[in-house]
Amino acid sequence: MYIAMNRFLITSGMEDTFIEQWKNRNSYLDEVPGFREFHLLHGPETEDGTVFISHSTWDSEQAFIDWTHSEAFKKAHAEAGKKQHDGPCLFQRPPKLETFQAVI
Repeated sequence: MYIAMNRFLITSGMEDTFIEQWKNRNSYLDEVPGFREFHLLHGPETEDGTVFISHSTWDSEQAFIDWTHSEAFKKAHAEAGKKQHDGPCLFQRPPKLETFQAVI
């Protein structure tokens, strides 16, 4: 099993907007071989913002890599980086990708 996580730091007060964007987006992951499951995790509030983690599990590292080169990935990320609301910036900084290979 392979795990891919993106760590987001969201501007305080923008948490509901961030969650709604994830609820309303089509990830196209159901079209991808080797995909197992996805969770959006709400983490702690810090003085800099609120931590969220997108957590996906895959059959293998290769399945994840294949997804990042797929049409499904391109479609799912077509709106990334575009401002989709009025008001303060949603992200305090770009997301940070962390990946892990399950060993036990």
